[in-house]
Amino acid sequence: MGARKRDSDRRIGRRALLVGGAAAAVGSAFLARDELSELYWRLPGVRKPRVEGAVDYRGARWVSASEANFRWADRPDDYGIDMIVVHVTQGGLESAVKAFQDPGHQAAAHYIVGKDGRVTQMIRELDVAYHAGNRGYNERSVGIEHEGFVDRPQDFTDAMYEASARLAAGICRRYGIPVDREHIVGHVEVPGTDHTDPGEHWDWDRYMKLVAAAHTATAA
Repeated sequence: MGARKRDSDRRIGRRALLVGGAAAAVGSAFLARDELSELYWRLPGVRKPRVEGAVDYRGARWVSASEANFRWADRPDDYGIDMIVVHVTQGGLESAVKAFQDPGHQAAAHYIVGKDGRVTQMIRELDVAYHAGNRGYNERSVGIEHEGFVDRPQDFTDAMYEASARLAAGICRRYGIPVDREHIVGHVEVPGTDHTDPGEHWDWDRYMKLVAAAHTATAA
């Protein structure tokens, strides 16, 4: 499941500091009102208005994670998205949902894919989920959890692989992410993490072929 080390540094990011420096140098009087408005929405952590319960993946069930388990943002405008991180929940679907709703858990992913192929979205792709245990990776990635245990290959069902592949393909198309193993990675591959998911039983060759096929089909 997502790393428990909270992405707690909510200070203004590098882009905002550069914007602030530029504004100070030229004076706010020289910035048009619409420019100031645009810069405001680009500050990390700003909660841009959004539709309540809206999902990024058609057909997903929406269940909101605790606000303690993610950071409000306006991706990809404030942080570019160029990665997907694959996780395994180490538990059942509903137990993962409850964990992500718990403010004390201090971690959550954007999506959970069930053994039956159902997709639950808990954080908008706009926002930075605390799922990878690495601030930079959190800011640039979308996290997809998969119901089950890393040592139980039977948990990784056909329905799960196919649904997750369609989900990943859609994310790749939205943000122009290459469909390859440099940009679709396991939690274990994130620098600094102590997690092992998705584990040795996750069939990367199968998964990547499914993602590529879904990506091609969507483009057709």
